[in-house]
Amino acid sequence: MAALPDFTLHRPATAVEATALLVAHPDARILAGGTDLLKNLRNGLGSPSALVDVSGIAGFSTIAADGAGGLVLGAGVTLATLAADAAIAQAFPALAEAAAAVAAPAHRSVATLGGNLFVDTRCAYYNQSEWWRRANAYCLKHRGDTCHVAPQGKHCYAAYCGDVAPALLVLGASVDLVGPEGPRRLPLEQLHVDDGAHPFTLRPAELVTAIRIPPPPPGARSGYRKSRIRGAIDFPLAGVAASVAVREGRLTRLAVALTGTNSRPFLLEGTDALLGTALDDADLAALSKLVHKQAGPKRTTLVGAHYRRLVAAALASRLVAMLATGSR
Repeated sequence: MAALPDFTLHRPATAVEATALLVAHPDARILAGGTDLLKNLRNGLGSPSALVDVSGIAGFSTIAADGAGGLVLGAGVTLATLAADAAIAQAFPALAEAAAAVAAPAHRSVATLGGNLFVDTRCAYYNQSEWWRRANAYCLKHRGDTCHVAPQGKHCYAAYCGDVAPALLVLGASVDLVGPEGPRRLPLEQLHVDDGAHPFTLRPAELVTAIRIPPPPPGARSGYRKSRIRGAIDFPLAGVAASVAVREGRLTRLAVALTGTNSRPFLLEGTDALLGTALDDADLAALSKLVHKQAGPKRTTLVGAHYRRLVAAALASRLVAMLATGSR
């Protein structure tokens, strides 16, 4: 890796100050834990004139109850904190499990919830050294005009690989944002779009300040599972979160979300058709079919796309079966 490019570091005390800095420096990048950003900058993926360190913003790393059984999580809460919080593990196990599944302990000790939500999309043609990308005429996501995954088109297929997003999706989370036009709240499922080059719906100079999770539905159980090449450090080849509730042997709730397969994390569509069932082998096969149809992995990793689709389907059916029976 090369040395970091020259930049000016700013440390605002409030979100409003941070927004003003982002307006004043349009190419600035937001810095929190920096586990993804700094590595990418060393690989030549961007050369911002300024970094805006938001870690000192008041309330940025707090965890608070919302008074109704839900949680308000500062965007700067570290993943290690989330993974170790007994109350979160009890009420929202999918989030605790997803946080614990990210990279290695040293990464989790500084990596933040907000940073993992906004982790850059990844591709075997993008996450390379500068000289390698230059030798291959770059790519559609960075300084080039061709997607090497699908050279005939003009769409970037770099995959979104954050772990916490699918967990938060099945938990019904929303995000608090602050920008030049003031604060706003957005359902998490509206934060990402299926475009590897431009995967987020943030407005210019806008940043996330908090994530809100509503109270879990009665009887709901949740969890997260991922597949990766190595047991630690690696991003998911496929990751699945699920929230399940069963009453009198019948499914009353089923939410499933995927990461690592598409350019955005997404809630699986069509799961309502399984509500009211006893979740037998035929129902689990139907769930696997939904994953097969909607997961869209491309040749963005060193592992084949079809294998990642099979893994996603297997993870989904096994996790849902486990949650439905209450086994761990």
